[in-house]
Amino acid sequence: MEINGSSAIITGGASGLGEATARKLAAEGVRVTVFDRNEERGREVVAEIGGSANFVGGDVTDPEHCQKAVDQAADGGNLRIVVNCAGTGWVGRVINRDGSPHELGVFQFIQTLNVIGTFNVMTRAASAMATIEPQADGERGVIVNTASVAAFDGQIGQLAYSASKGAIVGMTLPAARDLAVVGIRVLAIAPGLFDTPLLALLPDEAREALAQSVNFPKRLGNPAEFGELVAHIAKNSYLNAEVIRLDGGIRMPPK
Repeated sequence: MEINGSSAIITGGASGLGEATARKLAAEGVRVTVFDRNEERGREVVAEIGGSANFVGGDVTDPEHCQKAVDQAADGGNLRIVVNCAGTGWVGRVINRDGSPHELGVFQFIQTLNVIGTFNVMTRAASAMATIEPQADGERGVIVNTASVAAFDGQIGQLAYSASKGAIVGMTLPAARDLAVVGIRVLAIAPGLFDTPLLALLPDEAREALAQSVNFPKRLGNPAEFGELVAHIAKNSYLNAEVIRLDGGIRMPPK
């Protein structure tokens, strides 16, 4: 797919994987819309990117916020790239050390943010993309959702997070089949250990231990590498209905 001159919406685009993706796509000539709750940082990122980049503040769990962001990204009729990076994790076992059960509210929060948030943006963006003029082979665009290696290698304490990322994996094939009729591809990236602001909070020795657990290369992933994969997915029209692990070959241990 030719992406130069197209538009994209990136959720969670104010930091981490989303920010790196916004920067990469903008460098490829894409008009990016950053959709994030962090208005201050989101506007900073957009200002640094420059050009036609714009920011929409809001919460992916709110359908009205999602529709507003999609409408702004689709303004001009050329929305072809959707990247869902908004999400978070949580640590909690099925039963706690005192024998009490995992808190339901926390489990629901993670599913709402990671799964429902992705669903909200994906469905509304697909509706807008389905009306634009197709490119070669009838292609209209691509949706890239963010899963995690935790969907396959969930560790102790990752019940809620692994469940949410497993749902992202599970949505990939049926969504791609649903949207094939209108020429929209759907994929997911399952990143491993990346050098994001969340991991930056850890002590250096803990970060180094995590890096050494990667098969090769023995380092944390660079968010720019995530953005590069998104750009390649967008341009490679024969990639569809797949979950791509981006993890240096890591297979996460139980803990």
